[in-house]
Amino acid sequence: MKVILLTDVPKLGKKGDLIDVAEGYGRNYLLPRKMAEEATREKLEEWNQRQRTKEVKARRQEEEARSHRALLQGKQVVLRATAGEKGKLFGSVTAAQVANSIQEKYRIPVDKKDVKLPSPVKELGSYPFTVRLFQGVEAEMTLQVEDERVE
Repeated sequence: MKVILLTDVPKLGKKGDLIDVAEGYGRNYLLPRKMAEEATREKLEEWNQRQRTKEVKARRQEEEARSHRALLQGKQVVLRATAGEKGKLFGSVTAAQVANSIQEKYRIPVDKKDVKLPSPVKELGSYPFTVRLFQGVEAEMTLQVEDERVE
């Protein structure tokens, strides 16, 4: 029996998945608990339309991410932080600070989880890092950490 999941079901699938299950499992467990609905012809047409819409949206997001990558690739982000005499920072530069700096400078929304710093930044200097813009679309950038007391 084919059903469309209405909720995430462990070891079976995620919400919106079209799956094939045993007749008894579908009728006696999934349907009564409103975890799934039977895949009738009308429901399948709706499901197919939702899938096409998802694909179009994902394609649009990927194109946008590729244009953002072209804008960000090879660019530099400059952050100022308080440092001691030997260039050691009081604290460290976080991915959230880098993401905010990118948003302010380039007006491109970036989540802190998508900023991949190779190691914790605890000294002044230049550091390469990547920004994940979409699945499989990343931009290589450089972080320049400068002392905020120096003019």
